[in-house]
Amino acid sequence: MQTASSRKERARWQVLLVTSADDLECTPGFQRKVLHIHQPAEFIEDQPVLNLTFSDCKGNEKLHYEVSSPHFKVNSDGTLVALRNITAVGRTLFVHARTPHAEDMAELVIVGGKDIQGSLQDIFKFARTSPVPRQKRSIVVSPILIPENQRQPFPRDVGKVVDSDRPEGSKFRLTGKGVDQDPKGTFRINENTGSVSVTRTLDRETIATYQLFVETTDASGKTLEGPVPLEVIVIDQNDNRPIFREGPYIGHVMEGSPTGTTVMRMTAFDADDPATDNALLRYNIRQQTPDKPSPNMFYIDPEKGDIVTVVSPALLDRETLENPKYELIIEAQDMAGLDVGLTGTATATIVIDDKNDHSPKFTKKEFQATVEEGAVGVIVNLTVEDKDDPTTGAWRAAYTIINGNPGQSFEIHTNPQTNEGMLSVVKPLDYEISAFHTLLIKVENEDPLVPDVSYGPSSTATVHITVLDVNEGPVFYPDPMMVTKQENISVGSVLLTVNATDPDSLQHQTIRYSVYKDPAGWLSINPINGTVDTTAVLDRESPFVHNSVYTALFLAIDSGNPPATGTGTLLITLEDINDNAPVIYPTVAEVCDDARNLSVVILGASDKDLHPNTDPFKFEIHKQTVPDKVWKISKINNTHALVSLLQNLNKANYNLPIMVTDSGKPPMTNITDLRVQVCSCKNSKVDCNGAGALHLSLSLLLFSLLSLL
Repeated sequence: MQTASSRKERARWQVLLVTSADDLECTPGFQRKVLHIHQPAEFIEDQPVLNLTFSDCKGNEKLHYEVSSPHFKVNSDGTLVALRNITAVGRTLFVHARTPHAEDMAELVIVGGKDIQGSLQDIFKFARTSPVPRQKRSIVVSPILIPENQRQPFPRDVGKVVDSDRPEGSKFRLTGKGVDQDPKGTFRINENTGSVSVTRTLDRETIATYQLFVETTDASGKTLEGPVPLEVIVIDQNDNRPIFREGPYIGHVMEGSPTGTTVMRMTAFDADDPATDNALLRYNIRQQTPDKPSPNMFYIDPEKGDIVTVVSPALLDRETLENPKYELIIEAQDMAGLDVGLTGTATATIVIDDKNDHSPKFTKKEFQATVEEGAVGVIVNLTVEDKDDPTTGAWRAAYTIINGNPGQSFEIHTNPQTNEGMLSVVKPLDYEISAFHTLLIKVENEDPLVPDVSYGPSSTATVHITVLDVNEGPVFYPDPMMVTKQENISVGSVLLTVNATDPDSLQHQTIRYSVYKDPAGWLSINPINGTVDTTAVLDRESPFVHNSVYTALFLAIDSGNPPATGTGTLLITLEDINDNAPVIYPTVAEVCDDARNLSVVILGASDKDLHPNTDPFKFEIHKQTVPDKVWKISKINNTHALVSLLQNLNKANYNLPIMVTDSGKPPMTNITDLRVQVCSCKNSKVDCNGAGALHLSLSLLLFSLLSLL
C-alpha cells in the first residue's frame, strides 16, 4: 500500500520527467492549434482576449505575429487584443507566427456574438468571396491560409472540410485551379476524412489565391452535395527585395535654390503584397559623393522618395563647389524600414545647374591692333573671363561694337571654342584717310543676367587700331573706260587718253602706262600721257569683237619700291559701216531633164553687216553671159529668191551667175556662180553621172529650203 509520502515523491519525479522530456523533445509551433473565444457583447480596445503560446525552440528571437482580421493584433508576448471597440466579428480568425527558425498557424473560433456582414479579409486584405449561406448544406468549409515559401516535408495538412450529414460510403472530391487545373496537383483532399493538404511550396507573387470547390460523391462518382467554394489564400512572406526599375536617375537643381527645393523623386518597386509591411518601403540616403561643402546636401522623404535640398542657397553655389555633380546612393528598405527588412539601392545623379549670376569681364581695358591698308580679316582676339558654366548661354559671350565704326568697316564675332571676340576688318581701310581707329566694344552673355547682377565697367573695352601704309597700285578713273568709234577708222586714230591716279598721295610717285591685253593687236598707248591710238584697222566683224564691243586692258605702274600696278579696262563700241557684200546659198542645184516642175532652187542671202546695211536683198541674173528665155529668178521675201527654168534642158552642167545686192548706202554687190546639174530621172532613179552631180533630187532640195523659210 502506497503512503502519502511515496505518492508525493512519485508525482515529483513525474513532473521532472515530463519537464525533461519537453526540454529534450521541443516541437516548434503553437502549443494549441485551435482555440475558442466566447465573444462578449463588445471587444474592448487593448483589453486582452486570450493568450497564445508559440515557440521556435530557439528562444523566439524576432517573433512576429499576423492576424487575419484587421480589428485585432497579437502583442509580442502572445496576447490577442482588439484594436478598437467592436461588437461584430467573423466566425474564425487565423494567427500566423514566424521567426527566422519556425512558423505556424493557429485557428481562433468565435463562439456566439454577431457575424460581420460582408467578407472576411486576412491581414493582407485579399479580396475574398463572401461566406456562402448554408441553405440546407451540410458541407462546412473555412478559408485556408497558407504561408508562401514553406519548406519540406510535403505534403502537409493545411485545413479540413466537414460534412455533418455525409452518407455512409460517400467521399470528398476537390476540384479547381491547383487541383485538376494548372498548376495541377498543388492541392489534394483526403476523400474519407476531408483533410486538405498542399504538395509543394507556394509563391504568392505567382498566384495569390486559389479558388477551389469541394463536393461529396457516392461510390459511383455521382455528386451528392456541392460544389462548395473553398478559398486558399497564400500568405505573403518578405521574399522580394525592393528594386529601382526606372533608372538612370538624373535630377537637376538650379544653383542658389532655396532650402527645401524638390530635385527629383526616387520610387522603388517591391513584388510582395502591397497591403503588408513586406512591401511598405522607406527611403534613405546611404552615401553622398562628394561630401563637400556639407556631407548632407540633400534629404530624401522616407515615405515618398522625394529628394530635396537641405543646405542654404549660399552653399548651393556652382562656382564654389568642388564638383557641380553629386551622386547619392539611395536605399529602399521594406518592412517600413525595420532592421529585418530587405533592401535595394540605386544611384541618383544630381546636377547643379548654372544660372547667369556672373557677368563676363574683359581681361584688360585696352587692346592694340595693327592692320595694313587694303587688307581684310581678323586683326585681334579680345579675351574675357566668365565664371559660369562653359556649356551654357550664361557663359557664351556676345560682342557689340558700340562706338567708332560709322563706316561699318569692322565686325566682331564670337569664337565658340574659346569665347574670344574676333575683331575683323570687312571693308579695306585707307591709310591716307585715317591712320588710326578707336573702337569701344561691349560684351554680354547670350542668357540674361539674374536680377541682382548687372554688367559693369569691366564688360567694356577699348581697341586701338593702327593702319599701316602700303604702296597701293594706281587706280584708273573711270573704270571701265568706254568709247564709241566707227569701224575701219584710219590707222593712227586717237581713241582716248586714260587717266590713273596714285592713292599714295603723300609719296608723290610717277605713273607709266602699258598695254596689258589687246587680243587683236589694234592698239597702242603712250607710256607717259596715256594716249591710246590705233595701230590697225578696227573691224566690227572680227572674231575678237563680241556684240560690237572690243575689250582691251591697260596697266598703270607707279614708281614705288617695289612698284605697284593697277589695271584698267577699255570698252570700244564699234559702229557698223557697209563693208561686207552679201553672199548666196546654196551654190549647187539639181533638176531633171524632163521635169514638169521647172523650179530649180530657192536661194538665200546673208550679210555680216548690221541693219540697214543688210536686207532686203536684190537678186538678179547676170544677163551679159546668159541667154534670154532660159532662166528666171523671182523674189520670195527680203532674203530669198526662186530660180526656175523657162524650158527643159539637156543633161549637162550649167553655171548661172547670180548677182545679189544689199541695202547699204552705198550698196555692195556680189556675183556668185550657181552650178545647176541637169540629170536623167527615170523610174525614180536620178542619174547625174555625166555631170558628176550630187545625188540629191531637186524636189527634196526645194522642200528643205521652203521648210527653212
